[in-house]
Amino acid sequence: MMTKHTFSLIFTLSLSLLLTACGGAPADQPKLGTVSGVVTMDGAPLAKANVRFYPESGRASAAITDDSGNYELVYIRDEMGAMLGKHSVKISTLDEANDPFGNQGSETVPEKYNKKTTLEATVAEGDNTINFDLESK
Repeated sequence: MMTKHTFSLIFTLSLSLLLTACGGAPADQPKLGTVSGVVTMDGAPLAKANVRFYPESGRASAAITDDSGNYELVYIRDEMGAMLGKHSVKISTLDEANDPFGNQGSETVPEKYNKKTTLEATVAEGDNTINFDLESK
C-alpha cells in the first residue's frame, strides 16, 4: 500500500518531469533580440508590407506592417524577435506565398528593397528599434 508521502513524492516528480518536457524554449533555439520599427515610403507609412529579416545563417523572421507602418518581428509561432547578428532585409507589398493562383498584382516597393535588396540590419540582445525610410524612386 502506498503511503501519502510516497504518493506525494511520485506525483511531484511526475509533475516536474512533465513541466520540464513541455515548458520553455527548445534547447537548440538561438538567442533572439526583439525587433520593431516603422516602415515608410516617401515619408508616408507603408501599410500591409511584408518585412523579412534573413540572418547570415539560420531561420528568417517576419512581420506585416499595420496601417501606420509599424511592425514587430516574429521568429516562430509565439516567439518574438530575430536571431542576433547581421541580416539582409526584404520589404515587399506582395505576398506571393499566400496567393494560390500565382497572381502577382503590382509591387509598390522598388526591387532594391526586396528582390535585389540593399537593406541590412544588425540585431543585438534586448530591444531593437529598426526603422526603414524607403524611396519610391
